[in-house]
Amino acid sequence: MSNASTTVLVVDDEPRSLEAIRRVLSDEFEVICAKNAAEAEAVLEGELVQILLCDQRMPGESGVTFLKRARERWPETIRLIISGYTDSDDIIDGVNKAGIYRYITKPWNPDELVACMHECASLWRLQHQAGEVSVEAKPARDLLQKAVSDKRRVERSKYGFDRIIHVEGSPVADAIALAKRAADYDVSVLITGASGTGKELLARAIHHQSARADKPFVIENCGALPDDLLESELFGCKKGAFTGAYQDRIGLFELADSGTIFLDEIGETSPAFQVKLLRVLQEGEIRPLGAQRTRKVNVRVIAATNRDLLAEVAAGRFRRDLYYRVAAFPIHMPALKDRSRDIMAIAGHTLTQINQAFGREISGFHPRTLELMSAYGWPGNVRELHNEIQRMVVLSPDNQPLPDRLLSAAIRNGAQAGSSGEPAQAGQQLKDIVAAVEKAAIEASLARNAGNISHTADELGLSRVGLRAKMDRYDLRRDTDDETD
Repeated sequence: MSNASTTVLVVDDEPRSLEAIRRVLSDEFEVICAKNAAEAEAVLEGELVQILLCDQRMPGESGVTFLKRARERWPETIRLIISGYTDSDDIIDGVNKAGIYRYITKPWNPDELVACMHECASLWRLQHQAGEVSVEAKPARDLLQKAVSDKRRVERSKYGFDRIIHVEGSPVADAIALAKRAADYDVSVLITGASGTGKELLARAIHHQSARADKPFVIENCGALPDDLLESELFGCKKGAFTGAYQDRIGLFELADSGTIFLDEIGETSPAFQVKLLRVLQEGEIRPLGAQRTRKVNVRVIAATNRDLLAEVAAGRFRRDLYYRVAAFPIHMPALKDRSRDIMAIAGHTLTQINQAFGREISGFHPRTLELMSAYGWPGNVRELHNEIQRMVVLSPDNQPLPDRLLSAAIRNGAQAGSSGEPAQAGQQLKDIVAAVEKAAIEASLARNAGNISHTADELGLSRVGLRAKMDRYDLRRDTDDETD
């Protein structure tokens, strides 16, 4: 997070002390002043505050007492005490009861105070990037820094461009070449393509090759939430801002500050929400729901959609100005059916991963299996291919190459009929297409019902005699005897 978006709340009953701290910190932080605990609580109710710096000796209520209460209601805020007294009991109470991060003595040094605020801002950021780890003790800072660094190092190794599996001459190579160029420049990227083509993987690779690689990468699926919840997720909210807002929430734009945010399925957002998102992209600032002030953020946006956004713009469902904001650099990820030469490479890599995850040592695929997999259209793209291989591994009784009989019926028959179930030849008659679909449906139902004839017939709305006749016609074996039906 940039320091300009870090809010420091200073609580002190002495006006001159308040003004002195404000002058020292205001060049690098957003500073809010309060003369007593009541005023400070009012600020905390309406603002997202990262750092709370409170005088210890104030009329009516001590700083430790107030910070103890603040700890219960706003536990994420970094809390500090400042005092001209060095009573050891005050220090012990501050650490034990109020979770004080640091005790600052008066007279304070301006440079040291600014450095302390920088450290607190860094600690607050690390707390969230490491996954909401508590920061109740000073030694946690180094551990958090190491945890975040380790996490990013692992991510860089997992999500580089070399992790997008393809062969030489594959259409996806063009998309990767464009993405590598875009990574070097701080421009908004729009990744288009069908679901399951690897748009998120490409977005991660762009981030990890960019100048923001050591900063956060956060993800939001814009099609998964209604407007109010999506606004809360992205921009943050104060407790009570809407029904169900039970606590303060830091928005993903703020968590991604200095890094990258990936807005998946941006084409699913409503026109009303698009207006709010446009303002954030134009102004570079957010206002959490229920908060009184805006907050500056510096975030690179990578968006993705499986829709034709220009067609959505023409239809009035997507704002033209927002389109040109997010589509400064468009990249298209081709569907798996358009990169069939990659299927064997992806399948081999996927099998290796699944072997490791499941503790198996399956040696590969039978040639007929690869032939059918290469001929199938894979409407679910790489995600469907992964799920199919995972299913085959689960069904395989040994570590021999996976036979074609373990393939789903829909894939076997779809591959034999042509990509995605289309006719293999332009002259194929309707009856042949219908027969292929019927055979696939019966085979799938038999598999679901473990070969039980009665259950399969009931599911398909057939008599047992009718089902047996169709099974004989399509040369489908029964895996159970009639007596066990």
